Amino acid sequence: MEQTFPQRIYKLVSLIPKGKVATYGQLALLAGNPRASRIVGAALAKAPSGLPCHRVLYRDGSLCCDRAFGGKEVQRGLLKREGVLFLPTGQVDLLHCLWKPDNSLLELL
Repeated sequence: MEQTFPQRIYKLVSLIPKGKVATYGQLALLAGNPRASRIVGAALAKAPSGLPCHRVLYRDGSLCCDRAFGGKEVQRGLLKREGVLFLPTGQVDLLHCLWKPDNSLLELL
């Protein structure tokens, strides 16, 4: 049975390791619909509990909106505890923390 787009997103999010982050657009691309970053956000708003959705950010490394994860400070705290680096601007250092999955992981989709 073929997975739905949200199911592919949930699988991808479950693969993001501690200390790494992904962007909404990156997940959309990896899930097969590169123009669907907003749909990724909608899917994560309804994600099953236990997924590390706090590891998903905007494309510039900015934290999510105030409505998600209990707010930006909660998301920041979760990421800092995992060793995610932040720039002086408050954005995540994507140069060092962006998740770069290898092809063997993507084959699990």
